[in-house]
Amino acid sequence: MKIVIGYPPLNTKKGVPQISQNRQFQWTTSGPLSYFIYPVIPASAATLLQKNGYEVKWLDGLAEKWTYEKWLAEIKKIKPDIIALESKTPVIKEYWKIVRDLKSLVTNCQPPITILMGDHVTALPEESMENCPVDFIITGGDYDFLLLSIANHLSKGEKLDPGIWYRQNEKLKIKKEKLQRKNIKSVNYSSTGKFQLNHDLNSLPMIDRELTRWELYAYKNSNFYRAPGAYTMFGRDCWWGKCTFCSWTTLFPGACFRSVKVEKALDEIGELIEKYQVREIMDDSGSFPVGDWLREFCLGMIKRGYHKKIRFNCNQRFNSGLKEEDYRLMGKAGFRFILYGLESANQRTLDKINKNLKIGQIEQVLKHAKKADLMPHLTVMVGYPWENRHDIEKTLALASDFFKKGLADSLQATVVIPYPGTPLFEYCRKNNLLKTTDWNRYDMREPIMKTKIEESDLMAAVRGLYNRSIWTPRFIINTLSQLRTIDGVKYVGFQALKYFGKLLEFK
Repeated sequence: MKIVIGYPPLNTKKGVPQISQNRQFQWTTSGPLSYFIYPVIPASAATLLQKNGYEVKWLDGLAEKWTYEKWLAEIKKIKPDIIALESKTPVIKEYWKIVRDLKSLVTNCQPPITILMGDHVTALPEESMENCPVDFIITGGDYDFLLLSIANHLSKGEKLDPGIWYRQNEKLKIKKEKLQRKNIKSVNYSSTGKFQLNHDLNSLPMIDRELTRWELYAYKNSNFYRAPGAYTMFGRDCWWGKCTFCSWTTLFPGACFRSVKVEKALDEIGELIEKYQVREIMDDSGSFPVGDWLREFCLGMIKRGYHKKIRFNCNQRFNSGLKEEDYRLMGKAGFRFILYGLESANQRTLDKINKNLKIGQIEQVLKHAKKADLMPHLTVMVGYPWENRHDIEKTLALASDFFKKGLADSLQATVVIPYPGTPLFEYCRKNNLLKTTDWNRYDMREPIMKTKIEESDLMAAVRGLYNRSIWTPRFIINTLSQLRTIDGVKYVGFQALKYFGKLLEFK
C-alpha cells in the first residue's frame, strides 16, 4: 500500500502558506523570506508507517517550491492508495477543492483514499465532511498513531482507534456505527468517538530524516543561528496547555502532556549530530519539559559531550518554576535560544487568556536566562477585544523596556486570531465579537475580533512593537557584535530581511 503525506502548493496570490508545525498561520512572501518549519509529527507518521511495511512518499510541495500542477503531477506518477494532508483554518476551503481534485484521479483502479488532519478539522470535523468528499478525518494531534490505525484498518481489517471520522463507504468495508455526536446534518459519515492521547511516545521509531527530506527545512529558519538545523519535539505539547488562544490546545489539552524518556531524547540528538552533522536544534514542544526531566537532560547533554557540538533551543513558560541554578545548568548544557510567550503587559489580559502568569514574574526570569548567557525571544500579541489604547501602550512600553535593559534578544509581534476550537473563539462567538466566520480571513492580515481600536491602529501597534524594541542602543550593539563570524552575518542578514518583511505584512 502506497501512502503520501503531503503539503500541496496553493494557486493563490496571497503568498506562501505557513502550515506545517505552526500554531498560528501567516502568509509569507516567496523568495529569501520563504522558509518552512519541519513538521515533526507528520515526519514521525511517515517513519512509523514505513517501519510497519507501508511504502511512504513525502511530498511537501511548499518546501520543494513546486507549483500546484507539479505537485499534482507527482501524485499521478506515484499513484498512491492513501493521501494524508495537514491543513489549517485560513486554507481549509482551498483544501476542500484539493480533496475534490484528488478524488477525481484514478490511481489504482479507483480514486485514492484522502485523509485530513490538523487543528481546524479537529475542531470542526463535520464541516469538512459536508464540504468535500474526504474519506477520513483525524482529530487530535497524534497523527502518527492514527494514520497507522487507518492504514492497518484498510489493509488488515483492524479496528479504528478513537478520534477518527470516516465516510460510510462500502468500498472501504466500514460498518455503519452509532454516531458519537449530536446535531450531525448528514448520516453518511460517523466517528469512533473522542480522540485519546494515551499513546506511548517511547514506542515510536527514530524519525527517518532522509525519508522526510529534512534538508529542505535545515538552512533557512529564523530560529537557527547555525545551519544546518533540525527540529525535535520531545513533548506533546505543552504541560500547561490551557491558554485560551492557542490552536494546539485543540490537538493537545495540557492534562494529556507526555514526553519521551530522557535517554530517547538524547539518542535522537546524537543521531542528528553524527548522521546529519546538525549544528543547532529547535525543540518545538509547546513548553519544554521541566523539573527532574530537564535537569537529567542537561546533565546527559554534558556527559555525552553534545553541549560542545550543538546549540539547543526550546519554548518555555515564565511560570515554569525554573530557578537561577536551572538556567545556569541549561547554559552549560548548550542551550542558546528560549522562546517565551509574553502576549500582553496587562494582567487582566493574561488572566482572561488563562496564561497562568503574573507580570511581576517576567523580569526576574529574563534576568536568570541572561545570566546564563541564553537569548530570550518574546512573543507579543495585540487585538484583544477588551484592550484599549492605554493597554496596548503598556505592552509596547514593557517590551521596549526589556530590550533597553538587554533582557530580550528578539521578538515576534502578531495580531491575535480566535481559531475555531479554542476557548477564545467560543468567548467571541457568545459575546458577538467575531467580525466574520469566513475562514479565508483568519490569516492575521486583519483583526478578526471586534475591538475598541481601529484596525489601522492595531497594525501600527505591531509595527511599533518591532520598531521600539529593535531600535535601542543595546540591541544595535548586540547585533553588531554578531557580525564577527560567518554564521552571525548570515543570521543577522536573515533577521533583517524578516524584520522588513514583518513591517510589510502589517502595513
